Amino acid sequence: MDEFYQKITAFFSDFGKGRKMVLSTSENDRVSSRMMSVVQIGGKLYFQTDRTMKKYHQIMKNNHVALCIDNIQIEGECTEAGHPLDNAAFCDIYQECFKSSYNAYSALSNERLFIVKPLYIERWIYDEGVPYMETFDMNTRQYRFERYWGV
Repeated sequence: MDEFYQKITAFFSDFGKGRKMVLSTSENDRVSSRMMSVVQIGGKLYFQTDRTMKKYHQIMKNNHVALCIDNIQIEGECTEAGHPLDNAAFCDIYQECFKSSYNAYSALSNERLFIVKPLYIERWIYDEGVPYMETFDMNTRQYRFERYWGV
C-alpha cells in the first residue's frame, strides 16, 4: 500500500459519512455558494438538489465545483446521477445523517443526485499552533504535508 493511498484513506475516514458543507458553483464568471448536506461514499461526495435551483443550472454549464468545511477545501468534477431514490447506498447514509432533509426532499420528482469526484483536496492542520498544509492531487496521486511559513 503506497503513501498516497494510506493518507487519502485516512483523510476520508476522518471526514466521515456526512457533513454540512459549503458548495460553490459558477457560470459565466458568476460564483454562488450555499450550505449543502453532503454524503461521502468511497471517496466521492454526494448531494441532492432540485432541478429548478441556480446551483443545478450552474453545474449543468460548468461541472467544476468546490466544497468547503472548516479547514478543508475540495475541488472536483460534479456529475448528475439520476434521482436520489435510485441510489440505495446514498439514501441509506443520507437518511442516517440528514433524516429531516431526506424526508422532506428525496422523494420529490425534481430532486437530482450529484456526485463530486475530488480532484484536489487541501487541509490545514495545526500542531501546537504550528500551521501545516496537507494536499492531495488526485490526478497525479501526489500527497504533500508541509509546514506553512508564509513567505
